Amino acid sequence: MRIWFNQTFSTIHAVFRNLRQSVPAGEITLICTHTHAHAAAFLAADESYLEPGQLSDQDYLEWCVDFCRQHNIQLFWPGKAAALISKHHFLFQSIGVQVLSVADFNTLTLLHNKADFYSALSAEVAQTMDFIAVNDLDGFDRAVADLSAKHQRLCVKPAVSVFGLGFRVLDTQRDSISQLLEGVEYEIPLQELRAGMINTPEFATLLVMEHLGGPEWSVDCAGRHGELLCAVQRKKSQLAGGGQMIDNNAEIDGMVTRLTAHYRLNGLFNIQFKEGEYGVRLLEINPRPSGGFGMACLSGANLAKIALQGIKGEACHPPSIRYGLRVTEINTPMVVMQEAL
Repeated sequence: MRIWFNQTFSTIHAVFRNLRQSVPAGEITLICTHTHAHAAAFLAADESYLEPGQLSDQDYLEWCVDFCRQHNIQLFWPGKAAALISKHHFLFQSIGVQVLSVADFNTLTLLHNKADFYSALSAEVAQTMDFIAVNDLDGFDRAVADLSAKHQRLCVKPAVSVFGLGFRVLDTQRDSISQLLEGVEYEIPLQELRAGMINTPEFATLLVMEHLGGPEWSVDCAGRHGELLCAVQRKKSQLAGGGQMIDNNAEIDGMVTRLTAHYRLNGLFNIQFKEGEYGVRLLEINPRPSGGFGMACLSGANLAKIALQGIKGEACHPPSIRYGLRVTEINTPMVVMQEAL
């Protein structure tokens, strides 16, 4: 089977490795494309090609269809433009190419905006943190006053963000120079943030939230159109260098199962949770494999294999997961290429 992964994150190498371990040698060919000639993902692929940059949505779709045709692709596993591609499966099906989308277009669009996602989610499916979405200083001040009456610490994050970019805990005690000299990370002085808002009458949606100070779980999942085939919980240590533990939290397991069914999630995806004063809360659903995917598979669950079985319609047998296993990841230096000087 010829499987194409278009531009995606460098951590895809763990998915490639586990896919190769799942089938006899030569049974699958992993093709990777990227706009960067030195993409790390190329090192793990059987075939690699450059993608054109700066294409419109329509032009990129047409390029993808042409690429599938020219390279005899049988399964397209999109990373870049995943929502757009999910809306146009018919273009690929018409040339005999199967597309693995984590969810439909509306769901992928919803997951992209945390304000819309949290607002639409029923508490019967999963509990989210207490939050208020704001777009101006007045709204921000009201949100801080309201939430401060119920929670000891607050934090902020853009409604549209990846990798936790823009997340900050509101600091009501120190100014920025004190934070800088003390080496404080991921915090922002409340009054200095307000001062910035004075000069910005309206800004992109910002979430003001209760701060969840407890442990965090990252759950790597394989699903088949709403059926949870396997999930591996990684509980992150709150101590630097403490690694992660393969966990088996029943409350989290229930939320993962319900979320998978509710959004009809498919293929490989990741769901994150964090514990606060009032219990475990959902942070986000990432419609792609996580950066810690390789660590999850050390548990004894080859999630890539299970996802591929799901795609093929094969029977999936739950693996025996090694709960309590403590895992970590070590970076390995690699030569990408030799350039002439």
